[in-house]
Amino acid sequence: MLYYITGGERSGKSSYAQHLALTLSDSPVYLATSRIWDENHQARIARHIADRDERWTSVEEEKAIANVVPPKSITVVDCATLWLTNFFVDHDNDVQLSLQEAKKEFDRLLRIDATIIFISNEIGMGVHATTAVGRKFTELQGWMNQYIAKHADKAILMVSGIPVTIKG
Repeated sequence: MLYYITGGERSGKSSYAQHLALTLSDSPVYLATSRIWDENHQARIARHIADRDERWTSVEEEKAIANVVPPKSITVVDCATLWLTNFFVDHDNDVQLSLQEAKKEFDRLLRIDATIIFISNEIGMGVHATTAVGRKFTELQGWMNQYIAKHADKAILMVSGIPVTIKG
């Protein structure tokens, strides 16, 4: 089963995904895809960690996420945006190569017998990026979001903390 949770920044995606995971399992897995970019980002990560209690198993993996999802688990992947950023940065902002590799890894994830709750951001709904690299990343994110949503059994758009079912 694949759940896709998307929405804007601070829309309640992570809280909703964590609550959903705990309704499905007493011992879910939280897969963090982020690199630590700066102090602000470190503080944000610390807040997310503090939100989870002892029922959670935390795993960190920047790109090869299919390698760390346990079979039969309920796993929250947080998040596609940071995961894609790792491909994008590692491939010198090459959208096509990043998309190709992300899709390949995502396809590996789909072959695991687990329930995956995949969080992403709808960055294309906000202000138009002012830089070329920002516009390229917005395209990458949009194409990958479409790919994830296409394969999702259920898709939820978070709007101001309210889950809106858009598929399933």
